[in-house]
Amino acid sequence: MSGLLDLLNSPMGKQLISGVAGQTGQPENKTGDVLSMAMPLLLGAMKKNVATPQGAQGLMGALSGKHDGGILDDLGGLFGGGVDEAVTNDGAGILGHLFGGKQGNVENALSQKSGMDTGSIANILKIAAPIVMGFIGKQTKQNNVQDAGGMNNLLGSMLGGQPQQNQSLITTLLDADGDGSILDDVAGMVMGGGQKKSGGLGGLLGGLFGK
Repeated sequence: MSGLLDLLNSPMGKQLISGVAGQTGQPENKTGDVLSMAMPLLLGAMKKNVATPQGAQGLMGALSGKHDGGILDDLGGLFGGGVDEAVTNDGAGILGHLFGGKQGNVENALSQKSGMDTGSIANILKIAAPIVMGFIGKQTKQNNVQDAGGMNNLLGSMLGGQPQQNQSLITTLLDADGDGSILDDVAGMVMGGGQKKSGGLGGLLGGLFGK
């Protein structure tokens, strides 16, 4: 079972980080920081969504259609001439569905953690969302996931293996506004009911990129 960290550490992950950095004009190391924090957030929000039958049905419908993983087959083409507007529009729609009115909080928190401006964060999220969907779509096919229970297990296993620093960072981000919102529930899922321990960004990067 491939987890998110496997994806980011793979040659495809390096290509993804490089492509997104080129698209947003941000340094690759900072882009890697943001993606390593943003992608588990996206997955956690999806895991929250599939807790309802309608949410699970909606996600599986999207994965069997537009988000079947094809986007991952040609990342070079995706970033070659600049990311197509259709991809970023699709990403904006996914983000709106997952985060709703909390999207600004997520962008602000990622900006504070990474030191990158919120405009660049928003652009990275819009590119990352369809890629995360494609990654899940590929895993769904490979693991022959047919129902909500299977999808819940798949997302849980993809979130598994997060280093402690990453887990605590995710919790901090999802609890950024302290209002007990749906995103805070996601933090509990990502953390497994997690204790809040402080973990620095440097530790997270060390775990992700072996620096």
